[in-house]
Amino acid sequence: MLLPTMGVLLLIGPATAVAGVVVVVVMLKSPPRQPSRLCAALAVVLGSLAAAVYCYGWFSVTMGGPFPEMCASRSASGAELARIEQGYWPLRNACVYADGATSEYLSPSVDVLVRVLAGLAVV
Repeated sequence: MLLPTMGVLLLIGPATAVAGVVVVVVMLKSPPRQPSRLCAALAVVLGSLAAAVYCYGWFSVTMGGPFPEMCASRSASGAELARIEQGYWPLRNACVYADGATSEYLSPSVDVLVRVLAGLAVV
């Protein structure tokens, strides 16, 4: 049930962001502009983009892609694979080795982008 919901959110997020951008452009072209309404429209745009990026990352974690096959049984330093960590907040796919070394298979930029967009939407 969660997979279809995230898929729908992934489709709705960018569509809502585009609609929000259109609303902001129309608001900027027709006076008088009320700052509160403009800020609300920008919050919708940033929030929906944050949701879309999070859904993309969520699918990367959930579907696995080449993960966990990408985890080698030993690290470059020769340490054994201790565990595989998958997290949904923050989004994370990681191979953790006995010496503490990790190999991340989800771009940290996805997590940073989600946090920045969500933070801007809240502000």
